[in-house]
Amino acid sequence: MHQLQNYDPRLLGGIAGGLVVVVCIVLLVVRLSRPSAEVQERRRREELARSGRITDGVIVDARTLSGEDSTSPTPEVLMYSYRLAGVTYNCAQDVSKLAEQIIGFRIDQSVQIRYDPRNPGNSILVAETWTGLWLRDKDRENRE
Repeated sequence: MHQLQNYDPRLLGGIAGGLVVVVCIVLLVVRLSRPSAEVQERRRREELARSGRITDGVIVDARTLSGEDSTSPTPEVLMYSYRLAGVTYNCAQDVSKLAEQIIGFRIDQSVQIRYDPRNPGNSILVAETWTGLWLRDKDRENRE
């Protein structure tokens, strides 16, 4: 500390200010390079669609994002249930961005669920490249 007295205070202030600016820039770059929640969710769906195990389940409800019942052919949230090793999992998936994947669903419909075997509660019903919905032949023709 005694040696710092020999330096010009403006020089020390400039160095301190420069360090603050560098730290702020580094923190900003780190924050901006972090993927958004939407990107993280899409990556989760892609990973489960690619490598998740498949089990049978059933659609139990369809809702809007605000939690109200939905009678729309393309609801925003599908709630589904499946059973693994004696444990019943009740899950919901936001499907608002995957509307083309869920046309033709119905409540109490048998479906396939993809789940992470290390964390069975981490599951999906549909993704961009995969769907667990078993569509009737009529629904498939309408989609094509």
